[in-house]
Amino acid sequence: MSSVLLTVTTMLFSACHPQTGELPLVQQGRSAYVIVVPTEATKAESKAADIFRDYVKRISGAALPVIPESQYKDQPAVFVGNTDHTYGPEKIKPEGFFTGSKDKFLYIRGGSGQGVVYGVYHTLQAYMGCRKDAAGPAFVPTAKDIRISGSLSDLQEPAFLYRESYYPPSMDAEYLSWHRLHRFEDLWGLWGHSFFKLLPPATYFKEHPEYYSLVNGKRQAQQLCLSNENVYTLTVAWFKKAIADNPDAAYWSISPEDGGGACTCDLCRKADAEEGGPQGSLIRFVNRVASQFPQQRFTTLAYGYTARPPLKAKPGSNVYIMLSTIDAFRQEPLAQTSSAAAFRKHLEGWEAMTSNLFIWDYTTQFTNYLAPFPDYNNLPSNIKYFAAHHVKGVFSQGSGETYGDMAAYNSYVQAALLWHPDADMQQVNHDFLKGYYGPAAPFIGQYLEALSNAVKSTHSTLDIYGNPVYNIRDYLSPKLIDQYSTLLDKAEAAAGDNSVFQQRVAGTRLFLEYVVLQQSRYYGNEPYGYLEADGTVKAKWPQRVQQFAQQCKAAGVQELSEGGLSPDAYVQEWQELFSRKWINSLALHVPVTLVHPYTPEYSPKKEATLTDGLMGGRDFSYNWLFTYGKDMIATIDMGSNKTIHQVQMNFLQDARHYIFTPVRIQVETSMDGQHFTAAEEKDIPVPGEDYAVQIQHYSFSLPGTSARYIRVTAKCPAGLPEWRLVAGKQPALCCDEVSVE
Repeated sequence: MSSVLLTVTTMLFSACHPQTGELPLVQQGRSAYVIVVPTEATKAESKAADIFRDYVKRISGAALPVIPESQYKDQPAVFVGNTDHTYGPEKIKPEGFFTGSKDKFLYIRGGSGQGVVYGVYHTLQAYMGCRKDAAGPAFVPTAKDIRISGSLSDLQEPAFLYRESYYPPSMDAEYLSWHRLHRFEDLWGLWGHSFFKLLPPATYFKEHPEYYSLVNGKRQAQQLCLSNENVYTLTVAWFKKAIADNPDAAYWSISPEDGGGACTCDLCRKADAEEGGPQGSLIRFVNRVASQFPQQRFTTLAYGYTARPPLKAKPGSNVYIMLSTIDAFRQEPLAQTSSAAAFRKHLEGWEAMTSNLFIWDYTTQFTNYLAPFPDYNNLPSNIKYFAAHHVKGVFSQGSGETYGDMAAYNSYVQAALLWHPDADMQQVNHDFLKGYYGPAAPFIGQYLEALSNAVKSTHSTLDIYGNPVYNIRDYLSPKLIDQYSTLLDKAEAAAGDNSVFQQRVAGTRLFLEYVVLQQSRYYGNEPYGYLEADGTVKAKWPQRVQQFAQQCKAAGVQELSEGGLSPDAYVQEWQELFSRKWINSLALHVPVTLVHPYTPEYSPKKEATLTDGLMGGRDFSYNWLFTYGKDMIATIDMGSNKTIHQVQMNFLQDARHYIFTPVRIQVETSMDGQHFTAAEEKDIPVPGEDYAVQIQHYSFSLPGTSARYIRVTAKCPAGLPEWRLVAGKQPALCCDEVSVE
């Protein structure tokens, strides 16, 4: 990093004498300045002073002493914290800060919390040329002289009470403070979906099923029964102990588990009827618990079946509503996209009844963390929209601890906007790209712009649960991928021999490489596939996969999707694909007709999925014909009469995504496509509770049968099994590949 050159307009490094109106903080590696903290300094003030001293020494070699104000005598000084020697505004909002200079003195003050620490880091970046654009060591310029403007008056205060951008840089504690971000692990005594942390089913369900939700007439461990008096008593007892053990926690969550299953017992149903839905019994319960702890702040999720505001009950004064944006697509700002209409209505409803409103937002593709997800230009609009509706805090969920699409960029931009929604985005982008990519910055900027423009021009959909395969005809088409790659080639060339910038450009190229690999599974033995025309694996493809995995590990990829594969497991998955025998099926690439429609968002190859020669894997979004809530009845036309000995097919079992094997499979044959003869039928046992993803293989013997048409009827289960029952959901079938020998 020492070779990085930065232009710093507010500070001059030189050996000449200071100009009028400048503070000569350090001259020729020496300083007459001291750092002064209040006589009874807070932890934050002492920390801020130590940080300032450390960076001044790293820049110039000068070690400024830190002294309490009681020992201060009239000498050049940097006053850190709320000292009696002061300058600037009388009051500063919590976590805000002020950097000012007057005469020969520099003042760095803060509001409550970490404000003074934020002020020091702001001073280091804005006026002393230091940078920290990602996790790891900060960039620190070196110079024998440090001069700062003698007429600074820089007051900054946050727009939001709570600010979190959930990406890998935020795992670095200094990065958090540098960019004035929070982390839920530091603020919440209990976070997120918390019902079963309060009353674990493993502890209570067997003896007390009445503590849990009544669903379809039966008590099930899906949610809590919020009208049960013992549930309330146990919850209060839990919080009494937890708060005593962790008195500094800022927030405590009382929130349903992820998924459905709201209680429908008489008392819960009565409350919900009065309030317009299950959010009613939730808010009443949270208010009741929160009233027992008036000095604490409680949060609950307006998400899924609790997204709508209740008709009557208003959140208590110490209750914070965290409203989710989960159902919206991301190609347009939330203020205008039609998919966010319900969210906008809910936001306005909650805004009308409480001033304590947080947002849980999403800025990544959870099913494919590495896939380019160009919602970049919508970030300013979305955060301004939140601020306009008096939102107090934002949790912007990205790829978490694992490296994902433009993770460092997203984190940096979101931090800037969460502090100041009206930030100059042109300047923010320029600052980050120049600092992070150096001379490659212009081409990375063009790459981001090209992606964003392509989403608009191709009318693409950005789905947080999407897949790069679904975008092969729009912003991730092979033609456009080549254009993006050309821009990254230029960025790589511009980075020159600087290993840091080269590594960062390579990490950005990783996103395109992931798309190419994933889409190659869709193409198979067609152009852009991983197979040759004869079904053999392309010679360089295994090496390409290995190299991709190595680059993933170097970039900090831990998992490729939420709860998904590690880079090593991804290689293993590919090795299984490479080892599969290519079947020269009599039905290869022949037409298929369906009685019931496939689900288009999960079947990009449509009916052809069943006869493309590619076997579906453990991911239901690749090479599976997805049929929702209905039987799959597929007729395969082989074009002429063939002698058939065997028909084979696979079905997927993935209970997490409501995908189950059929209860019966029937194979029929026909010469004319009108009159069918039953060949073989199999009844399939209903699976027990099992969330493991499984591929079930079924083979049907038709020795010497002559036919042109084969009809496969897979009967869908009548409903979800009791252990996976969720209101509004139906079982799905996923079939692939129907091969005929």
